This record gives sequence, C-alpha cells and structure tokens, in this order.
Amino acid sequence: MRIRTALTAAAASAAAVVTLAMPVPASAAGPDMVLVPAGQQQPFFVTRGSPASASSEDGRSPSIEVPAFLMDRTPVTRRQFAEFVREQAEWRRSQMTPVLADPHYLEDWASDLGAGKSVPADAPVTRVSWFAASAYCQWKGKELPTVDQWERAAAGGGKDAAATRDKILRWYSRPGTEPLRAVGREAPNAYGLHDLHGLIWEWTLDFNSTLVSTENRDSGAKDDPLFCGSGSQGAADPGDYATFMRYALRNSLKASYTTGTLGFRCAKEMERP
Repeated sequence: MRIRTALTAAAASAAAVVTLAMPVPASAAGPDMVLVPAGQQQPFFVTRGSPASASSEDGRSPSIEVPAFLMDRTPVTRRQFAEFVREQAEWRRSQMTPVLADPHYLEDWASDLGAGKSVPADAPVTRVSWFAASAYCQWKGKELPTVDQWERAAAGGGKDAAATRDKILRWYSRPGTEPLRAVGREAPNAYGLHDLHGLIWEWTLDFNSTLVSTENRDSGAKDDPLFCGSGSQGAADPGDYATFMRYALRNSLKASYTTGTLGFRCAKEMERP
C-alpha cells in the first residue's frame, strides 16, 4: 500500500491531506484499464552510491523491480472530465483558486460544465493542473501513475524499442497542434495502451522527483553529476534523448501549471501475493 498526497474537495483552501491508495486484484481491470505486468526496468537516472549505481558484468546498471499495476487504456477525455466537474463543483473553472491551478485552467472550455464542440469530446482533456488530475483519479478510486509506472508502461515490454524512440523523436520535432484528435485512434503498444506517445504529455504522481540540471558551482563543468533530493545522479544512457526530454519536462512543471498539450491518465496498484 502506498501513501500519496493529494487534495480533496475541501482543498479549495489549499489544505493537503494524505489518503491511502488501496491495491486491487487483476480482475478489477475492466474494459477501460490494462494490466501492466511486474518486471525489471533499468532506471534512466541512477543515484550515485545506491545499489543501482553499481554496474553489472555487461556494463549496464542493474534494473529495478516495478510491481504489476493497472493503467487507463487511454488518457482521460474531455467528456470524462466534464462528468467529474459536474459532480465536483469545486473543480469547475469558475470555482478554481490560483493555488490549485494557473489562470489557463480549462480556458478552452465553452463553459463550466461543457467542453464545447470545437474539439472532439473524446479528445484528451488538457489545461488541467496536477491537483485537478490527482483529484479526478481519486474520484475514480484510482491515482496518478508514478514515473516508474509510466515509464514501464511506455516501454511496452521493450518491443520495437528503436522504432518507438524514432516515433517519439519525430513527435518532439513537430510543433504542437490543436485541436487534438480523439484518443485511441493509433495502434496500442504491446500492453494494449494507447497514446502514451504522439498525442499529449501526461502528469505523473511524482512528476518533480528528479532534478534535471547540473551543479557547477565548484568546477564549472557541464558534465557534473545531476542532483536529486539528497544524492547526486547520473544518466544511465545519456544518448536516450527521448527519455531525457520527458524527465526535463517534468522537472520544469509546478503542480498548478496547465498547458494545451498536458493531460493525464490514472493507475491502480495491484494486490500483492
């Protein structure tokens, strides 16, 4: 069981509360969620001095174990988020407080309760803050995926890794387009998940847990270790530009930020034997 911090309905006053994310059995997946099996994953950033920083015989850093979890098959849509704000009035655009979302929160919606017709109702909801995304997932009995969960899901079990990386880099190279298309139109990855790449960026539970920058006050060197929390870090694969960009974007965000290309999907932990 993981403890997570999020805001509830009473959080219009910005009071944070701790809630418990209850693990669920695999049978709880349903038609809208996909089971991502437990497995080993090589972390992109490795903390110096940690067990994972020691190289194995092939020169690669040891992998970390990611327990099985459930993840939404697609990003949360405008239609789904509209249902949320109808029931949870404090998350409507007119009721939003600056501490929970910037002034652009749901600014492309026609009204408090309707996203309008200029964008498909099944397009991913964007211009939502981390607080609003987390509140939606709690309302659904879920939570935002962690970075490790999201990265494992996006890896698709390593199938067609080179092609996937090329697809991501092509997406990064193009300007964002609006309106966004409906979710689920592209082929799913090996786990059956749609739109993890190529449509929007997505919030994660611990989106700002890694500081992607250099510490150069001592030597002025640009290749100094990266720092996160109380330990220095280095990139396991400095050539993996696609992954580095994801970490860099997450590091640039604050929980109240909203943009037209940033949405989310929810996840659930699995019961462990």
